[in-house]
Amino acid sequence: MSGKVILTSELTCPECGYVKPEQMPTDSCQWFYECESCKALFKPLKGDCCVFCSYGTVPCPPIQIDGSCCK
Repeated sequence: MSGKVILTSELTCPECGYVKPEQMPTDSCQWFYECESCKALFKPLKGDCCVFCSYGTVPCPPIQIDGSCCK
């Protein structure tokens, strides 16, 4: 991928729909995330490496850079 890597993604809770911008880690995958609104704990969908790839507006930095991640 050419261009700048985006480090912020808006996560949408699959339970209540709450949306929150979050800073993505650049050195690890984030496998779990607790919704600030309803406290639901969610994890990546099958085939995705992290919650940002499943529920975010922007995929994680490793996916943006070369299409692979820390599975």
